[in-house]
Amino acid sequence: MAYTAAHSLWDSVGNTPLLKIKSLSSLSGCEIFGKAEFMNPGGSIKDRAAKGIIQNAEQNGLLKKGDSIVEGTAGNTGIGLAMLGRERGYKVIVYMPNNQADEKYRFLQALGADVIAVPPCPFANENHFYHQARKYSESHPNTFWANQFENLANSQIHFETTGPEIWEQMEGRIDVLALAVGTGGTLGGTSDFLKQKNPNLEVVLIDPMGSGLYQHFHKGTIGAEGSSVTEGIGIMRLTENFKRAKIDSAIRIDDQKMISMLMHLAKEDSLFVGTSGALNAMGSLEIALKYRNSGKRIVTFLCDHGSRYQSKILNSAWLAEKVLHAKDLSSFI
Repeated sequence: MAYTAAHSLWDSVGNTPLLKIKSLSSLSGCEIFGKAEFMNPGGSIKDRAAKGIIQNAEQNGLLKKGDSIVEGTAGNTGIGLAMLGRERGYKVIVYMPNNQADEKYRFLQALGADVIAVPPCPFANENHFYHQARKYSESHPNTFWANQFENLANSQIHFETTGPEIWEQMEGRIDVLALAVGTGGTLGGTSDFLKQKNPNLEVVLIDPMGSGLYQHFHKGTIGAEGSSVTEGIGIMRLTENFKRAKIDSAIRIDDQKMISMLMHLAKEDSLFVGTSGALNAMGSLEIALKYRNSGKRIVTFLCDHGSRYQSKILNSAWLAEKVLHAKDLSSFI
């Protein structure tokens, strides 16, 4: 096997492994694969979105050396922008809700980003971190608002890289694509590409509690039940990136199932993933059990590493406060 040198962090984004999750495949009689996006240089799938957004802005003359990139984010996109942006000579300013895992703030600060943590509030409120980032960019010269939710460069990088990688890695044999949504970029671009390759591919939206997309798929209206501790996924509006998605069905996964899967993957498959990856894996298992022993090939995303959330998910007091505890997956099967 030949190895090539990456001359920058920029060049090392993408081309992540596609891992067969052995325990879940054995439990279901299907083949369940997880795209190991935690192996990107910034530790998450959002490195792809950051690269796509910066690349598009540079190509269109919206970003020049010495400018500032401004973004509202739950953390991972900010980390990707800070890492790649700083490497390319930009200052990065990040607005974040103040209830995210402490590791994200520390990582951003270590990368030299300016971090403004604000109280969480509904999107309709002008104090929402998204609107605060937009307003800062609009009122300051030499700034570029990344706008990951509506900027189609986000989904386009997945159309150009993530989808083709999966198609090649699966040798064109993929039956189901299943994943949750934050901005809609990953699902939008990847499903668009793969559906063009195989119109019979089943694309399943996996929604956490507290998100409005499950109801939108089934009833045509945005609405939610409950809440979730997952970070960076779940949304109460239709973004331009999400509108690109080709979706055939939608399921909903609660936090108890998610945390049980998170602990299961760590112990049984040596995969310590974040909350979104665990939710994706649980949803994929439920889909696989619907097709039990059929050998169907299901692909999902392991979006980031669990170490990014260890102050929460490995904290017994935090878990008790949220009334969460790991159950054996057999109790859900």
